[in-house]
Amino acid sequence: MTLFLVTFVLLYGTLHLYVFVKLQLAFHLRFAPNVFVVIFMAVMTFAPFAVRLAERAGNESFARFMAYAGYTWMGIIFFFFSFSICVDIIRMVVHVSGIILKRDLSYPTSAYRLFFIIPMAYALLASAYGYWEAKNISIEKIVIKTSKIPESVGKVTIAQISDVHLGLIVREERLKRITEAVKNINPDMLVSTGDLVDGQIDGLNRLIGMLDGIKPRYGKFAVTGNHEFYAGIRKSLDFTQKAGFKILRGEGMTIKGIINVAGVDDMAGIPFNYVEVPEKLLLSKLPGDLFTVLLKHMPVVDRDAAGLFDLQLSGHTHKGQIFPFRFITRLFFPMYTGYHILPQGSKLYVNRGSGTWGPPMRFLAPPEITVIELQHGKQK
Repeated sequence: MTLFLVTFVLLYGTLHLYVFVKLQLAFHLRFAPNVFVVIFMAVMTFAPFAVRLAERAGNESFARFMAYAGYTWMGIIFFFFSFSICVDIIRMVVHVSGIILKRDLSYPTSAYRLFFIIPMAYALLASAYGYWEAKNISIEKIVIKTSKIPESVGKVTIAQISDVHLGLIVREERLKRITEAVKNINPDMLVSTGDLVDGQIDGLNRLIGMLDGIKPRYGKFAVTGNHEFYAGIRKSLDFTQKAGFKILRGEGMTIKGIINVAGVDDMAGIPFNYVEVPEKLLLSKLPGDLFTVLLKHMPVVDRDAAGLFDLQLSGHTHKGQIFPFRFITRLFFPMYTGYHILPQGSKLYVNRGSGTWGPPMRFLAPPEITVIELQHGKQK
């Protein structure tokens, strides 16, 4: 964790230095404005740490203020950097072309003020749109035909939420949108594939009733994500259980002789209170003639378990949350979003996330609730 914090400060600090240099080239600020800018950027760099310290001290109002300010700025600076770096690449190409062609192309590459204003305007507009996008949940539906659903049942509908990140930013308003959408779906089963909570969760008990009010006939099931461990695994489990979920920590069960559901702890919990059960061992104990759903936070497939589950439901990646960070996410998780066919008849679906982490915005990666309809029939 210490290494992560040091890396975060270095990277985020470097990002601020990039913006500071761009600002200087554009406006040539005097000493007093520079001091203000440096102080502001230093505060924003360490805002996530101030949020955690304020939470632990019980000062929720200050923590929420810093969370909104710090993480909104984080989104803005990410947008600015992603656009500005593209401009820098184009400028470099123009500059090199000028050298090769022996032509003076210095003006198009030295309009520093314009090169600052345009990316910042884009960042502000994209942030406003991203805030709107984060509040509008998409319903993604997939239909799977399988002979493993009994003909007498016909179909089983599963609603999947993931990465809600209930905490200082995702609160009553956004949770209400999620729960109302789930109620409109009226699923037979509701599953949460990790990161239901985020950070300190002492002030979230009033949200329990909103989740507990959803009562599908086949039940509600959840697994841990990395943030359940970061927030404090005992409190996270207590909240999730009170919200009506059965937490599967290396456990599997058969629901009314119709469908199997199993779940494993997230690997981020290894340094903490992690329950380790090999997936192959876990899944091999379940009736093989019934459809088996495996809940696992990260979209990583255990090759030894291939063929022992029919559908793995995961999350974690947020599809990058803010474009173009999906390309970075894809480096670590090649199957970072959507539906994937796996060897030996297994399948994987990766939810984009129902909430937000960090910046309260999403860009070209809208939040989602997934509806999986399992129909009796010949598998395609």
